[in-house]
Amino acid sequence: MINICGPHLGFKITKQYKLWIFCCTVYTLTTGAACCDVLLAVSAHISARMKVAHKLLLFNFILLSVTFMCRGDGVYFSDNANLMLPGSYNIPWMAGIQDFRTLSLITLPGTHDSMALYGGPEAECQALSLMNQLRAGIRFLDLKVFGLGNTLYVMHGVMYQHSTLKEVLDIVKSFLAEFSSEAVLIQVKPESFEKNTVNEMVQSLIGNDQIFYVTSGMPNMGQVRGKIVFLQKSTFTLGIPFIDTAEKGSKEVTNVKNKDNRIIHQLNQATEACGGDNEVLTYTSGTGFGTFWGMFLTPKRVAEKVNPWVNQYLRQFYPNQPRPCFGIIAMDFPGIDLIQTVINLNWW
Repeated sequence: MINICGPHLGFKITKQYKLWIFCCTVYTLTTGAACCDVLLAVSAHISARMKVAHKLLLFNFILLSVTFMCRGDGVYFSDNANLMLPGSYNIPWMAGIQDFRTLSLITLPGTHDSMALYGGPEAECQALSLMNQLRAGIRFLDLKVFGLGNTLYVMHGVMYQHSTLKEVLDIVKSFLAEFSSEAVLIQVKPESFEKNTVNEMVQSLIGNDQIFYVTSGMPNMGQVRGKIVFLQKSTFTLGIPFIDTAEKGSKEVTNVKNKDNRIIHQLNQATEACGGDNEVLTYTSGTGFGTFWGMFLTPKRVAEKVNPWVNQYLRQFYPNQPRPCFGIIAMDFPGIDLIQTVINLNWW
């Protein structure tokens, strides 16, 4: 037994505890995140063995540690499923976009794998429900679907995300019925081998409903208010064509700094392509899953580091007159202040 706390606290921690804390430290340094839950668990166990007076001292230490180290629910990154909006929050922000403005000249906040709320740390990319994402200002949804029978199921890889495409579209319709000044862009990405079948199933699902914008011509804002705008690529042929700035391997993360540099390159490409006949899409998301050096870099841990940086990077363009267009910026676990930073690129 080794006394590592000094004579005043008067208790001992075993070598096994030291090994455990060492492993947590390696994890923290690797991910760049504070191991808050581990810190609290250790402190609770130790606290149970301490005198009452010493517990108060430990509580103050832990409170300070959590304040400075824990970054769970920030304004740029958030893994909180509960959406808390200020009373002055402008949900229908697209009402301020002029009708004549071309859709491809608008910078839009979006989510990557918008429905990926289930499947564990390696699969989960969002915390907010679909309706809460829309209320927070998200206007682009990234959906992967698998066709089985007559139903399109929303997936993330092999993980079923407890929803069908019909249910997703019904939620978006409900949102647009309440906020008719808005438009929601959707990319449907087939996960099945029969990708052409997915295209046909979506067409059958939407029928002739005029809420869907499915033509390939680039509209202005006035033409798509209150509508769901599909984006087409490859075998999915409904809606506006788009350019994805992602390059091969750009979503694999072994070093967060390298990810930042990739995002800069992608956003530069996006600015050059804005205003044309294609929408432009940039993902800030990433994961270390499948790599050795980034094995602990889950989508959440990447977003925890990248999102505050993205916010800072975008805000440097605020003094520009006009501010640049970046097209669609699709993120994992975005906080409301990051979403607002993206939206505010449209005003000057």
